[in-house]
Amino acid sequence: MNRDNEKLMIAMKKAKTSLDKVFKMVEGGRYCIDVIQQNLAVIGLLRSANMELLSGHINTCVKNAARKGGKELDEKMVELIKVLKIAQSK
Repeated sequence: MNRDNEKLMIAMKKAKTSLDKVFKMVEGGRYCIDVIQQNLAVIGLLRSANMELLSGHINTCVKNAARKGGKELDEKMVELIKVLKIAQSK
């Protein structure tokens, strides 16, 4: 596993662990604000993981497409714009 994948997996595992904690907090009837704070931590960890994914995609798939040029590069650029628009709306 390369270093980028290790960072991604760490971020994803932290998010999963934190999300499990949110479930337990809700099941245990914890105070709403405490649950919200933990939920926001999960969201932050997922955003971090998403940035790792995006960075990896740009550094591999987009770079490879740029070397080839043409239609493949155009497709990668359309994909990136689509994903960035979705990310901005969240």
